[in-house]
Amino acid sequence: MQRRKFLTNLGRDKPSTAPRAHVQGVPAAGSPGPSVFTNALLLTHENKQVRFYDDLIRGRQVLITLMYATCEGACPAITLKLLKVYEELKDRMGKDLFLYSMTVKPEEDGPADLKHYAEMHGVYGLPGWTFLTGDPYDMETIRYNLFRMDHIGVDTDIYSHTSFMKIINDSTNRWLHVDPMASMSTVLRKISWADPPKTRQQIMAENKKLQEKIDKERKVYGYRKDA
Repeated sequence: MQRRKFLTNLGRDKPSTAPRAHVQGVPAAGSPGPSVFTNALLLTHENKQVRFYDDLIRGRQVLITLMYATCEGACPAITLKLLKVYEELKDRMGKDLFLYSMTVKPEEDGPADLKHYAEMHGVYGLPGWTFLTGDPYDMETIRYNLFRMDHIGVDTDIYSHTSFMKIINDSTNRWLHVDPMASMSTVLRKISWADPPKTRQQIMAENKKLQEKIDKERKVYGYRKDA
């Protein structure tokens, strides 16, 4: 009887209780939105006004790092590493992947300072890479909301998070973080974990390329070199 009822109802239209399908560019149903990201009015290195959530985060996959223009320690090295990451992902940058470098010293770093920093390190004008400053209260709120570790000694130290990169996909509400100075394979792998779900055709195409790479390595080295 239950089997007959199941087969009878199988083709009938019913409201779906499944989670909403992912759509890149559209926030996930569980996205915290401006309540966590804030929608603060910020300035880019081009002196353009932007709303942090509406213009930069909503429905996007983003990479967020912290820096300041006069930094002579970790920041330049991290920027150089991020440039290498950018080059690996350049076909996506500014399209479905965006990189934001936010100053932790907004009272010192205006748009002109950030532009000079970008020029000095060879990253000025790269599509999808934006340097950001703004009101100190807004910048501190964003830093705390996104990078806090719930440790007063760490969270009140503006320098403590410059070695972390936050990876966020607002369309899937997936959050990760990685040390940008980790190996390239580690950084790229962590970023890929936040990528939008792939179609079966995309997966098959990638598997084919991977198998070709493995076959080539086995022919040259006798084993798979990059596992």
